[in-house]
Amino acid sequence: MFRTIRLSDPRFEHGGLRYITVKTPNLLGRGDITYWSPDGVSDQESLPLVLLLHGVYGSHWAWSLVGGAHRTADRLIRSGQLPPFRLAMPSDGLWGDGSGYLPHDGHNFENWIVDDVPAACPGAVSDLFIAGLSMGGYGALRLGAKHPDRFRAIAGLSSITHLDQMALFVEEPLTAYRQLNSVDESVLDLMVENQERLPPIRLDCGTEDGLLEANRTLHTGLTEAEIPHEYEEFTGGHEWPYWETHLEDTLLFFGRFMV
Repeated sequence: MFRTIRLSDPRFEHGGLRYITVKTPNLLGRGDITYWSPDGVSDQESLPLVLLLHGVYGSHWAWSLVGGAHRTADRLIRSGQLPPFRLAMPSDGLWGDGSGYLPHDGHNFENWIVDDVPAACPGAVSDLFIAGLSMGGYGALRLGAKHPDRFRAIAGLSSITHLDQMALFVEEPLTAYRQLNSVDESVLDLMVENQERLPPIRLDCGTEDGLLEANRTLHTGLTEAEIPHEYEEFTGGHEWPYWETHLEDTLLFFGRFMV
C-alpha cells in the first residue's frame, strides 16, 4: 500500500528500537515511526500493538528517547505484569507546531495514524490500542472515539480534550485545523455520538497541569452521559516526568484487555 518504505538495519539498532520511514498519500510525503518489539519475538508472531502519540513540538522519537516508553514496556513484560506486546510511536506528520492528528490543509493526519502506521509496522497485529499525551492524548481519545471498532482500548494522559485548547500551545491559527463538522473537534461530543460502540477508556491528569480542568470537565461529561471510563489524578504537571511515570498505569490498563 506504500510506494516506498525503509526500515533501519538491525546491526545498528539499539534497545529493541527500530526506525521506519514510509511514503503515504495521507501525508503527501514521508512519515516516521519508532517501533519496538520485545526480545525473542519474530515478526510473524501476532501480538497486541500499542500506538503512542506524542505532543506538540515533538516527533516519533519523543516517547522512546525522552519518555523511555520501550524500557517501561520491557520491564512490565519481563516482570510478568503484562503479556508480550509491541509499541509503535509515530510522528504526527510534522505540520506546524503539531498536526493535532486531524485531517486538514490537504493532509489526512488522522488516516496516517489509523491506517498507515499499523500497516507499516513489520509485526503481525492481534489487537490495536492507542494512547497519547497532551496533543497526542487528544489524538488518541478522538481517534478512538471516531473509529471505535479499530481499537481494543484507548487512553489519554494530560489530554487536550477540544480543538480550542490547541491555541494554548501552537502558533498556527485554529482556523487551519477546523473541521467541517464541529463534533469532530470535541472528544466528548464524539464519545457521546458513538457511545454504544466505544472501547474501554482511561484518562489521567496531573493536579498541577494547566489542562486539569479540561480533563475534569471531560470526566464529568462522560459520567453524566453514563459512558464507562476510568479517570485518575496524580501529583505532577504538564511534563515528561509525569508521562514517563504514568505511562505504566496506561499500559497496565491496556493489559486487562490483551489476549
